Amino acid sequence: MRHGSFDLIRVRLRPGARSKGILLAGPVAIPVALGRGGVRANKFEGDGATPRGVFRLVRLWWRSDRHPRPRSYLPVRQITPDLAWCENMRDRRYNRPFRRSPQAAGDRLWREDALYDLVIEIDHNARPRVAGRGSAVFIHVARPDGSPTAGCVALRATDLRRLLTRLGPKTRIAIAI
Repeated sequence: MRHGSFDLIRVRLRPGARSKGILLAGPVAIPVALGRGGVRANKFEGDGATPRGVFRLVRLWWRSDRHPRPRSYLPVRQITPDLAWCENMRDRRYNRPFRRSPQAAGDRLWREDALYDLVIEIDHNARPRVAGRGSAVFIHVARPDGSPTAGCVALRATDLRRLLTRLGPKTRIAIAI
């Protein structure tokens, strides 16, 4: 560990439950929801799968109107009402954040529910970005019932806030490896 942050966190699948897992961070085991399509090494846009692999944590996005600035070693950015994530494979901004008009397409980060109140961007399909290989794969707040995600890793808000204090730019997440 460097500066009190984890070097590696792991997500293991729960036997017999393709959309449920356990996140291991040091001695702590945290239940997580995974993609409705399970975990896949060969991820593609719209498959609902969580990508298998080792990824870098890029930055934390947060809703400042709902929460104070979270403590984390990660770079932190505010989510604004016009912020979205580009899922259009033909757009040069594919798999990147962008400012959108109210009628523009994109995975909006400003949501009515609390799922994106805290969002950790991971570098899946980032270097290089390949159209169709999946976009908007995050670590975020889980639904109250723990139901599957569209391909992200989701955990309870209290667990995510506690974990944030130990995550930094050197932290990697290993999903089903």
